[in-house]
Parts: sequence; structure tokens; C-alpha cells
Amino acid sequence: MAEEHEQLTGEVEPEVEVQPDPQVEARRAAAMSFIRRFGDPVLKSRATPVDRFDDTLRAQVARMGGLMSDALGVGLAAPQIGLSQRLLVYRVGQDAPVIVLVNPEIDWRGGDEETMEEGCLSIPGINVDVDRAIHVRVRAQDETGAERVVEASGLEARVIQHEIDHLDGVLILDRTSKEQRKEAIRALREAEQEQQAA
Repeated sequence: MAEEHEQLTGEVEPEVEVQPDPQVEARRAAAMSFIRRFGDPVLKSRATPVDRFDDTLRAQVARMGGLMSDALGVGLAAPQIGLSQRLLVYRVGQDAPVIVLVNPEIDWRGGDEETMEEGCLSIPGINVDVDRAIHVRVRAQDETGAERVVEASGLEARVIQHEIDHLDGVLILDRTSKEQRKEAIRALREAEQEQQAA
């Protein structure tokens, strides 16, 4: 918005510092306390297929959707909350519905790839460049066991691929350059030392 205004008038709008909403921050902190962090073994393990489509699974889906929203994330996979299940939820857009993918498998990837910066709720404060297919088709089930096919492009395709990686024990640090990985691990160690010192 500031850039557009500058182009039209030659003036620069002053930067307005937006104060975080304390309630949003409190909900985010509470949600983040349930999310497993880099170094937890569950994040490096392949999740097991879901074979029971019952009330317990539906309750789990609702809980994951709530945690994802409160944590201000766009996707969340079951291993991120300590469950070895091939289950993920995502939402692309604040007002979009939460989409559930159970036992998802990518059965087609387009040939075009794009490099973009990605972050992860399990590696807070770290962003690295990751190559992903721009277009994917995924076969899965919903929380009732019904077949679901999703053809996705752009951000939606990226989010799905990121979350399916979690189901396979793959993190964004495994998909970035060696230099960015080293830098990210150094930053994580420094942050951990600062927390311990505080």
C-alpha cells in the first residue's frame, strides 16, 4: 500500500506499527505449546496409515484445525502434535474452510517447479528456500473415509507438499541448500541458548 501511494503522489506514507492483539498472541502461544519442535523424533518418522474413521478421528481433525488456526498456520500434520497418523489439515486463506486429507498420496506432479521461502510451525522463526512443484494432484480420504481428490496449484500445492513431507518424516531443512540448513541450525542453537540464559 505504501509503495502504491508513493507512486501516485511522490510521498511516502509513514510506517504504522501495528500492535499485536494480546488475545491472538495468547491463543497462539497456547497452541504452539502443543506443537512438537525440531529435534523431536516423531518429526523424523514416517507416520502410519489411518484405518479407523470414527468419532475419535473427527475429534482429532477438529482439534488440529483449531490448533492450526490459533497458531496462525496454514497447515498442520498429525506428527506435529505427536501423533503418528497420516492425517493433515490445511486452509489457504483466512476465511477458507479447513480441508482434511487422510492417507494422502501425491499421484501427479507438474513439471514446473518454483522456489519460495517456507516456514514451519515446528521450526519457529526459521524460513528457508524450498523447491516445490507448482501443480499437484493428491488422492486421499476425508474424515469419514470418503475418497477425496484435490488438484492444487500455487500456494495450495506448496502447503499440501509441505504437510505430506511431515507425514514422511521430511522437514524443510531437508529440502533446502546445505548453506541455508547450516545457517538455520546455527540460528536455532543460538535461540535455544538465549532461552536457557533467560
